[in-house]
Amino acid sequence: MRVYRPLALSLAAALLFSAGCASYRFTSPVPAELRTISVPVFENASGFPEIDAVVTQYVLRELQREGTFKIKDVSDSSLKLLGKLVKSETHPLNYERGSSSRTSEYRYAIVAEITLVERSTGKLLIDGQLIKANTTFLTHGDMLTGLQDAYPRIAKELSRAIVDAVLANW
Repeated sequence: MRVYRPLALSLAAALLFSAGCASYRFTSPVPAELRTISVPVFENASGFPEIDAVVTQYVLRELQREGTFKIKDVSDSSLKLLGKLVKSETHPLNYERGSSSRTSEYRYAIVAEITLVERSTGKLLIDGQLIKANTTFLTHGDMLTGLQDAYPRIAKELSRAIVDAVLANW
């Protein structure tokens, strides 16, 4: 009888652990008919030039990397992701040694508002959800160059948050 006890315990443990995997899926929860998406260039009300194009480019890259959606032209897509950069700001973090008025490092924050529309019905799947991202940058004496160097980093963070929000809809 002792020979069967370890076997019974092993089977019970295997059943217990496999029960936790019952909710996992190997396919996307997004319905197959809604797996094409278009992303027009984001509107820019942030006050920072050119960031709209950078963010849009990174959102497209992140959608491709994630793989659930195929990117299509607006007329051929089942979903349309609209974005607007509504707020962008910098806050000083560190100052240069010997000068309390010259900032050497800033925190850069940006807020986007996204709307996801099902094109065939006009149904709003996401309606004006705010997504925020931030990063830091060094000025090296030139704030504009430091800020522009931060664009790809903040766009990458924002695009990941946007794609996560779109996928969380399902």
